[in-house]
Amino acid sequence: MSTTGATADPLAALGSLPGVAESVESVRKAVDRVYGHRVMRRRSNEITSEAALRGARGSAAVSGADWALEEVRRRSDFGTDDEARTMGAALRLSAEAGQLLTVWRQSPLRVLARLHLVAAADHADQVGRPRKDGERVDEALIGLPLPGAVEAHGRLEGLAELIIAGGPAPALVTAAVVHGELLALRPFTSHNGLLARTAERIVLVGSGLDPKSVCPAEVGHAELGRDAYLTALEGYVSGTSEGVAAWIAHCGRAVELGARESMAVCEALQRGAA
Repeated sequence: MSTTGATADPLAALGSLPGVAESVESVRKAVDRVYGHRVMRRRSNEITSEAALRGARGSAAVSGADWALEEVRRRSDFGTDDEARTMGAALRLSAEAGQLLTVWRQSPLRVLARLHLVAAADHADQVGRPRKDGERVDEALIGLPLPGAVEAHGRLEGLAELIIAGGPAPALVTAAVVHGELLALRPFTSHNGLLARTAERIVLVGSGLDPKSVCPAEVGHAELGRDAYLTALEGYVSGTSEGVAAWIAHCGRAVELGARESMAVCEALQRGAA
């Protein structure tokens, strides 16, 4: 994890990076606009369900399965090829995330292991646990250097300790760091991108920023595009203040776009068109 200096709370320190406070405030306003919509007072469960579906579609798109939303609604078989399996994994993760909020606060590593089991949908030896030295990682879309298993385990445990300890860091900062670390470490043998985006969602919901899970950042990550996503991730991995701040801002923009998506759903429901 990248920080700007020694501190008892490195996540909180990242909140002081240039531009981060502005991103945090912009995200808060975007989320508040969704929660202030009149449809949310009567039909929030529908918005949550639609956000989960659209978020899963967006996350799968970033991982290479860029399907139209109506195709996701129509399909029932998600095991026929690599793209279908990716989409199926994203949908399963989206459904599972809401069940793990309490456990996340107590044991993030247990949640990540559970999410990997759900995503992989099998019980092979490599599933549901961090990778070991020498095990291959199937994450072709991320070309960054892969840390060794020992380093990955150590950093993953350090991240878990920060999450359990809590602190004053804004939800966006914590979510972006969790997301970035999991992508940088790729601690499992597969599905790390899907897991990282699901973990980001869990942080945003569990922090109280988006308690009804109606602002799917995954939609925004897909809309911003894979190239921009990977470029921002490279900035995070670089460890520079500018790179980390740019990654946090990128994640913030993704949340804003997810909020905009749900605003459109609210408007459609209000007009009786959806």
